[in-house]
Amino acid sequence: MRKIQVSGVDPAFHRDIELISGLFFPKIKVSIEPHQAEATVHFTVQEGERVGVRVTLTDPERDQTWHATHEDALYREGVPSQRRKQVKRAVNHALLQVLEKATGVRQPWGILTGVRPTKLLHGMLLEDVPLVEAKRVLERDYSLMPYKIDLLEEIIRRQKIALPDLYTLDQAVSLYIGIPFCPTKCAYCTFPAYAIRGKNGSVEEFLAGLHEEIEAVGAWLDRHNLPVTTIYFGGGTPTSITAEQLEELFIRMKAAIPSYDGVRELTVEAGRPDTLDKEKLDLLKRWKVDRISINPQSFEEDTLKLIGRHHTVEETLGKYRLAREMGLHNINMDLIIGLPNEGLDTFRQSLAVMEELRPESLTVHTLSFKRGSHMTRNPDKYRVADGEEIGRMVQEAREWTQSMGYVPYYLYRQKNILGNQENVGYAFPGEESLYNIIIMEERQSIIGLGCGAVSKIISPGTGRINRWPNPKEPQAYIDTYREQTEKKLAAFDEAYGVGTRGRV
Repeated sequence: MRKIQVSGVDPAFHRDIELISGLFFPKIKVSIEPHQAEATVHFTVQEGERVGVRVTLTDPERDQTWHATHEDALYREGVPSQRRKQVKRAVNHALLQVLEKATGVRQPWGILTGVRPTKLLHGMLLEDVPLVEAKRVLERDYSLMPYKIDLLEEIIRRQKIALPDLYTLDQAVSLYIGIPFCPTKCAYCTFPAYAIRGKNGSVEEFLAGLHEEIEAVGAWLDRHNLPVTTIYFGGGTPTSITAEQLEELFIRMKAAIPSYDGVRELTVEAGRPDTLDKEKLDLLKRWKVDRISINPQSFEEDTLKLIGRHHTVEETLGKYRLAREMGLHNINMDLIIGLPNEGLDTFRQSLAVMEELRPESLTVHTLSFKRGSHMTRNPDKYRVADGEEIGRMVQEAREWTQSMGYVPYYLYRQKNILGNQENVGYAFPGEESLYNIIIMEERQSIIGLGCGAVSKIISPGTGRINRWPNPKEPQAYIDTYREQTEKKLAAFDEAYGVGTRGRV
């Protein structure tokens, strides 16, 4: 099903209707023209003391019709926006029910289509809603499956242990350093990632601009007397650049950032094993990097070739062992559920390898067909598991990590994610990535430096969020970094102009 005609509700609800329908029928579009649609969805909405919604889904091609209803008590009658939100939620509930009847598919996250379900639970707890009631709200008002609610509860509990001051971090910031280069681009990737020897701008010119941006941000932090909680080098693959270039970045950071020695966590993604060697690992050790990533994604050689990783399984294992031998402690590894031609048996084999390696943290991603990726542009080339098998793999990951002593500590979801599942970060207790918690829960500003880095400007005391993206393409960054840095810091000035410590 690619197009449905919707009638009986405010057109402003059509976007939500499209998102929920897309959980069952990828790329589906809402139409108001009946002759263009393959099916029709008609709503009848009644408002009084309660809101009642009846929905009818008709599929002429199959000569079938399904019905569903949802009713909810209206409250805060004096707040029109609140009533409207409830009506929209009731419409979403009814739509979810009728689509589940028509397809036989249950959606584990109910009517939620956003990236950060943990924020919803955090928000209720901040409003002093008891946890038991908050869990009831998630099941009653959003139709989450109980096992997903239990997962959220466990993650929230773990986050508060890892970051006891999570709710009061807005008088500090974290830094993200975007290095946009990789040996090759993976088929599923849409991150800023350009061939290190490509024609998208000189690495040296990019780094020169990044050095200036680091100095400007350091001076801004000094003026505002703002400490830095975490620093995260991402990309791309930061270890694609030479050891000398990487060390120069550390030297510049230490000189420019006033609170550098007090940073709680320094992470460097070394996700591509083919970018690591003894010299770089020794450099990371000397600079007291707290956490690195060495990401296999899969332990199947054919899969690695198909997705464009250009490294072998043995190379991943060898670089992991080398990092251990050289004294690097907190190592994260990523696995992706649902890669082409991989099913439950393949995933179990990957978990068996992980059981031997026992990295301190394991991030289990579910494959997402991201807009603009090679995989999305060429879907016929890649055969992936169906939603039911994806769900079994996600559940098996949860059970396996529990048996191995890992705890879930952060979670996020993406559009077009297989089986409408999620990505979960697991870690041994005490080894959680603080940066990952901070970026997902949006309790603190993150200043993004370098290519494709997105700053999140969170106004202290208000929680208002403003996103400020740096250019993704290296040459565009090289051409505009001075102007972009000035404008970005002006936006931070505006957000931190009142109530910031040290502000004159």
